[in-house]
Amino acid sequence: MDELPIGRRVAYWRGRRKMSQQVFADRLGKSKSWVDKVERGVRRLDKFSVVYDIADVLQVDVQLLLGKEVERKPETQSCIDQVEVEEIRAALERYDQMSAFFQAVPQSPPLPEMHKAVSHAWLTYQHAKYGALARALPKLLRDAQAADSAYANSDQASRAAHLLGQVYQIASSALRKVGEHELSWLAADRSIAVSQRAGDQLLAGLASYRVGSALLALGRVRPSLEVNVNIANRLAPGPNRPDAEQLSVYGMLLLNGAMSASRIGDSATVRDLLSGAEQASIELGGDFNHYWTSFGPTNVQLHRCATAVELGDGRLAVEAHERMDRAGFNALLPERRAHHYLDIARGYTQIGDVEKAGEMLLEGDRLAPSEIRCRPLAHEVLSDVLRRTRGTPPAPIAELAEQMGVGV
Repeated sequence: MDELPIGRRVAYWRGRRKMSQQVFADRLGKSKSWVDKVERGVRRLDKFSVVYDIADVLQVDVQLLLGKEVERKPETQSCIDQVEVEEIRAALERYDQMSAFFQAVPQSPPLPEMHKAVSHAWLTYQHAKYGALARALPKLLRDAQAADSAYANSDQASRAAHLLGQVYQIASSALRKVGEHELSWLAADRSIAVSQRAGDQLLAGLASYRVGSALLALGRVRPSLEVNVNIANRLAPGPNRPDAEQLSVYGMLLLNGAMSASRIGDSATVRDLLSGAEQASIELGGDFNHYWTSFGPTNVQLHRCATAVELGDGRLAVEAHERMDRAGFNALLPERRAHHYLDIARGYTQIGDVEKAGEMLLEGDRLAPSEIRCRPLAHEVLSDVLRRTRGTPPAPIAELAEQMGVGV
């Protein structure tokens, strides 16, 4: 990309944003002919003001249009930036499996090495180290895709597919956190097909969970509810004692379904799904991280709070938070706890206690900065807190707002 003329870069990013020349021209206040001449290099872009307008419409850093390396601010090092999103997108757009049908695949890393890298990526995600994860994901995706192709006709095919399915799920979860919902859906959908090839129903169930999460983030609430509940029903424990992994995946699908139901105000379905998840957590006998789910009684309590917030009952959410088992909560991984603090911050804003809402944001930031600083939802909550704070906000909140680029 760096060696391309600026007009070609404009055309490239316009294509990425799926804009026609006419739509792009309309948003710029220019003619389609003007856009066409710029992209073909017939017309020069010699005004910085115009370049900045183009960057704004295309939602890219102006440095990308100028062919320069994007400067990363220190406070955004822990987040997924625009460059990394595009690198992940490029990795997701690869179709190595089809290429392998026509020619020999490139050499791939050994599967034991891939297994270690995938496990490390899961832990990086669950510790909310989103910047580090984003920098590793493009290569991890390419390596996992190459391994899936290289071992496709061997006795290691299902193992390689299993690893690729996990990588797609990690990518889906991370992308959803930072608001890249379409890409999150794409990665989750890829994981469903690969998980089926891996022959693992539970991995496919979790891929459905990721699809449901992406659909919910996209505002496709009823399809999200349906996919979670349908797959949960297929994985429902039978009369014999189910294994811990099945209970964990089943329980997480129910919890995700409850989140979808709460978004449409279906409190009866929320209660039913939370009750089912609670029963599964009791059978499980504690909080575990089977299949990287962090499922157990404590996570059920977190979802009771989160669904209450979605239903607009901040008081119920805060009361559930105050009753929560502290030991169980403190034993959860950082991503889960910081995510919960963000939910409870929303709950406090619903009951008008912006001071406590700010405290929750600060707690989440101390625990896992990326979960607060990188998420669009956290920016919205902090903006709400600042807007409703009388007088000057407390120094820690003002400092956090400055670091996150939220106007005081």
